[in-house]
Amino acid sequence: MQGGTVAVVGGSIAGCAFASAAVRAGADEVVVLERTRGRLADRGLGLCVHDDRAAELAAAGALPAGIPAHRLERRRWVVREPGAQGGRLIWEQPFPFHSYHWGLLWRGLRAATPDGVRYRQGVTVAGVAADAGGAAEVRTADGAVERYDLAVGADGYRSVVREAVCPGSRPHYAGYVCWRGNFDAARLPEPDGGGADPHPEAVTTVCFAGGSCVIYRIPGPDGPRVNWVLYAPPPRDGALRYDDPTSFPPGALTPELSGHLRELLEREFPPYWGRALTLTDPADTFVQPIYDLETARTTAGRLLLAGDAATVVRPHNTSGAAKALQDATAFAAAWRRADSWEELLDAYQAARGPAGRDLVALARRLGRAQVERTPPWARMSRDEVAAWWRAQLAGAAGIGGQAMAP
Repeated sequence: MQGGTVAVVGGSIAGCAFASAAVRAGADEVVVLERTRGRLADRGLGLCVHDDRAAELAAAGALPAGIPAHRLERRRWVVREPGAQGGRLIWEQPFPFHSYHWGLLWRGLRAATPDGVRYRQGVTVAGVAADAGGAAEVRTADGAVERYDLAVGADGYRSVVREAVCPGSRPHYAGYVCWRGNFDAARLPEPDGGGADPHPEAVTTVCFAGGSCVIYRIPGPDGPRVNWVLYAPPPRDGALRYDDPTSFPPGALTPELSGHLRELLEREFPPYWGRALTLTDPADTFVQPIYDLETARTTAGRLLLAGDAATVVRPHNTSGAAKALQDATAFAAAWRRADSWEELLDAYQAARGPAGRDLVALARRLGRAQVERTPPWARMSRDEVAAWWRAQLAGAAGIGGQAMAP
């Protein structure tokens, strides 16, 4: 199947990947509609991609070469213990991942989009629908209506396109939040006794009753940074609306939330890591409520869902970026094998619907075990921690996403 017009609603990681995939598959015209007017590359979040997924995606052309990444090899689980500045190690496991800076990854994907893609910023899509001829109708906030052969919803967890594909589907609040931040790795304090930066190739997971925190290196625009994600229930002071929890973007934390974070670091963290996280500038610290969502379908008519618009997976699974790029890879493969739009959409649904549901289920188990129903980590042997981990996986090969079907 060759030709046709494609609108991609949303221009971040999933949007750039789908725009490139559509051109490679043979679309005549591809338009990206991104509501943000500013620089998406300024987003400083850290993320990880499993080495096997990265190799698979690079071979498919979905992950461009040359994007800065930091190699990770192992994951260390530690608990606070008197006299141990860095905490006591309770378990260590292999962690074959590379970490990325969100903005640098997006910049690489954006640079790799073919010249023929029209990337339109400052365009807010108010709704999508099927027109009388069966094509996709895209309505923008200024009242304009545009028609395409296919509309891809890559517009995130509050997707407008999802509402047309699965009316009434909403992300569900998991009951806890994550504090996120990063800081210049050069500011990381030396451990007691001096020496180099501790464990730069490792993810450190700080474990405590009712939560956990992952800490790891990422590349940054101006050099290496330390990225951290702390999962715990929010304070019960009204700072968050529990019917529709509110995100607090970088630099917008309330005094109550900032104070709660300081208390967590002082009470629950090994002193070294508690001090380290306080080095994060307020402008680089924010709070994000944790949601999840699985949709009954990822396509309807000439509409298709991608990335977080299709499934919202809790971050514990470390699969978000890989899943978005796999969605784009499956989309391109389905296009090449299809003789019609209907065949393309059916093949995409068959490939990505079950994969998304599996990721949601695993991330829910991980969230329950690592935040909602934490075990007595400090009293567990290494064998007991390893068995606890295997119980979370429940037969899955590991975290970081699944291998794609050939």
